[in-house]
Amino acid sequence: MQIPVIRYSRDTSDFTKTLRARVDAYFKEHNLSRKGDWRLHLKTALMIALYFVPWALITWGMAGSGWMFWVAEIVMGLGLAGIGLNVMHDANHDAYSDKKWVNLWVGRVLDLVGGNAAIWKIQHNVLHHTFTNVDGLDEDIDMHPFMRFSPLKPRYWFHRFQHIYSWGFYSLMTLFWMVAKDWLQLRRYHKKDLIRPSGTSVAELSSSLAFTKTAYFTYVLVLPMVLSGVHWFQIVVGWVLMQLIAGFLLAVIFQPAHVMEDHDYKPAEKGAVLDVDPLTHQLRTTSNFGTGSRVFTWLCGGLNHQIEHHLFPQVSHIHLRNIAPIVKQTAEEFGIPYRSSTTYWQALGRHTRMLRALGNSPQLAA
Repeated sequence: MQIPVIRYSRDTSDFTKTLRARVDAYFKEHNLSRKGDWRLHLKTALMIALYFVPWALITWGMAGSGWMFWVAEIVMGLGLAGIGLNVMHDANHDAYSDKKWVNLWVGRVLDLVGGNAAIWKIQHNVLHHTFTNVDGLDEDIDMHPFMRFSPLKPRYWFHRFQHIYSWGFYSLMTLFWMVAKDWLQLRRYHKKDLIRPSGTSVAELSSSLAFTKTAYFTYVLVLPMVLSGVHWFQIVVGWVLMQLIAGFLLAVIFQPAHVMEDHDYKPAEKGAVLDVDPLTHQLRTTSNFGTGSRVFTWLCGGLNHQIEHHLFPQVSHIHLRNIAPIVKQTAEEFGIPYRSSTTYWQALGRHTRMLRALGNSPQLAA
């Protein structure tokens, strides 16, 4: 079973050519690399420390079993989300450095914190970025039947409550990811013949996954149980708390970017040619939010500039804020929607209304 082969239409309006030329000119005029610089390197050290310093305090018993233990787990959750948003995301998009080996090894920090970079690249870089909001291909909008993220999906009676229970599911995101998601995706991507084109094999990826998962659970659970003096049950509960915090934070940053009422949703029909070119499709399926806050932009790794990220995924997030005016101006000149006017809380509210609408509306014909 392979994924449906669909194609985009050609851009006959010169939007793509114009936008790329203007962004190229920006980097050339300012003598800038598209990749990260010392600001990203400093943030990397901070986010990794935010995760591993509390882990060390717990593991060596310095946090004890009282309130410091729980504070350390909460900080670890913040660090895990920070690594996901600010470090591994740039690296696995080849946006961290001009050197491929740097991107490769920094990207594998995801393996170190319980995920798998190779599998993530298939899900995120290949499926989500290529086929954003295309039903049946973009796995970021496919939590069916538990959640209905697309009007093209069947609606069940319990979806009418999804705008309420979704926040609990969002919190489970990294917990499920660490335990089962990578293994399920490995099996699914093997069936869809997505692993071989990524430059590896099922056997190699299976071995790597087994090794990294074993190493992860050894350092994050077994070592604290053996060395900290804290009861094993508290260690497990603390780990779950850490995952719930990270999962929730990651989900509430990523979800408002694509699951909104005014976004396009396309069916994945074999041999179909979509009625839009790739870059225009990204603008029709993506929104920015909270871009007026430099602090928020820094904390979420520039992913509130989701439009710019989807148009130029190999540009480091440290540059997205500066190329946003170029993208906005060009989109408006060509009559393409550029959705970037909401605050973060407004975007979260609109996302909630979209979940409610999807929970009460009938399935649309493909």
